[in-house]
Amino acid sequence: MKLFVGLGNPGGQYAGHRHNIGFMAVDRIAEDHGFGPWKSKFQSQIAEGRLGNEKILLLKPQTFMNRSGQSVGEAMRFYKLDSTDVTVFHDELDLAPGKVRVKAGGGHAGHNGLRSIHDHIGAAYDRVRLGIGHPGRKELVSGYVLHDFSKADESWLDDVLRGVSDGAPQLAEGDGGRFMNAVALRTAPPRSSNTRPAKKEPEAAPARAEQPPEDTRTQMQKLMDRFR
Repeated sequence: MKLFVGLGNPGGQYAGHRHNIGFMAVDRIAEDHGFGPWKSKFQSQIAEGRLGNEKILLLKPQTFMNRSGQSVGEAMRFYKLDSTDVTVFHDELDLAPGKVRVKAGGGHAGHNGLRSIHDHIGAAYDRVRLGIGHPGRKELVSGYVLHDFSKADESWLDDVLRGVSDGAPQLAEGDGGRFMNAVALRTAPPRSSNTRPAKKEPEAAPARAEQPPEDTRTQMQKLMDRFR
């Protein structure tokens, strides 16, 4: 079994926040891949299903962001999972909006949800970093992440969530490269190779110089015409 954790804050007032893009990602996976209904367990909302050959537990902590590790740790202990069986989907300030990266292990970079997970299960878990961009100044970060995505974000956000869902079976298999390819097909689709250049019209042949009409007069007529 693999554990896919989406990070966010519970409650309708937070649903559209940039900080909740992790919740949005696992919601899209559950919807697209026919997971069972969400139910309450481990201080979280969970849904069970399969991605390819892998059994997957989707988990959305309901403890608020800065205590996310509590529910992740409970679920891990119950199913006797290792931290390497866990993949966390979270917002990433250091990536431009619409960018996605996969990372194995590493620091928490000040993210409160990751910090809490580090405290409960250690650092050896995988992450899917979902770029939301940076407001530019540190003092603006809190208000930025705890604010709804703007209308201008809607198109790229939908592409990212669809791409993450498309690639989820490959991610479950541990194939980060194919997962990223699936995301790229949504966020940066290749240009069509079927477009052919317009057919060049053949150039008109240059006009031929007009030839004078053939002179059919006899020699006597030519001579007489000269003296008229």
